[in-house]
Amino acid sequence: MKKYIVITGGAGFIGTNLIKLLLKKTRVNLISIDDYSSGLKKNHIKDKRVNYIVGHTSDISNLLSKYKKKIIVIFHFGEFSRIARSFKDERKCFKSNIIGTYEVINFCSENKIRIIYSATSASLGNNEKDKHLSPYAFSKSTNMNLITNFEKWFKLKNEIIYFYNVYGPHQITDSNMSAVVGIFQRHYLKKLSLPVVLPGTQTRRFTHVYDTVNVCYEAWLKKKNYHYAVVNESSISIIKLAKLFSDKLKYVPSRPGERFQSKILNSIRGKKIHNIITKDKLKEFIDEFKNRN
Repeated sequence: MKKYIVITGGAGFIGTNLIKLLLKKTRVNLISIDDYSSGLKKNHIKDKRVNYIVGHTSDISNLLSKYKKKIIVIFHFGEFSRIARSFKDERKCFKSNIIGTYEVINFCSENKIRIIYSATSASLGNNEKDKHLSPYAFSKSTNMNLITNFEKWFKLKNEIIYFYNVYGPHQITDSNMSAVVGIFQRHYLKKLSLPVVLPGTQTRRFTHVYDTVNVCYEAWLKKKNYHYAVVNESSISIIKLAKLFSDKLKYVPSRPGERFQSKILNSIRGKKIHNIITKDKLKEFIDEFKNRN
């Protein structure tokens, strides 16, 4: 019987990199579910083992009805994922991140499928006491509570991976879904001033996508029901990040939901977080980008 791995958000930035890794590391057939709100068809990988399905996670039971007995794991990356935009479109954020993710969790629980969930450092706030700084952060924190309780109530098999400001190949650079590295790339290519959100001293731990998807893959293999965080060994301020691209900067007003730092925790909700510390590749990545352009 054929076995399948499902990747929600499989046409997106991190999902595409995971599919590439899974094609190398496994012989299993892969299914991507994506509504293409931020995923791109140009990210499709032409391989007969990959099936791209257009649909929303809120309809996952119907989308995967004929596969449900053959699925061995679901990597759930297909969520609304921008802090600033969540203030402007919280309805879309909650439909994707709360309603959609509930359906994914419930589908996994009912069919005894392990879920690998992409958590976010944004849900930790500055010190965990202010972890609901935005609708986006609230939705992600809610989902982690839901998974933890489904594990307790229904023995849901799961791994939770905290992502820290991921960057790398296939990241979005040309839309309002771009993260800060992608935004700086776009402005650099257009020879525009790089927009630095005030105060500019806020710090982040930027993590390469290859490190992130490797931890996701290894977590699935270990099957421990653990929480992991994929964290750069060092942090950098936004203004210093901008200056790695250019000295041509402009300051823009601070935004609601902004954190001052990327917090590293050793536990959350009484559960240990296994911190995977990765080498800093950010400058090398930016230098290679500038040399190509």
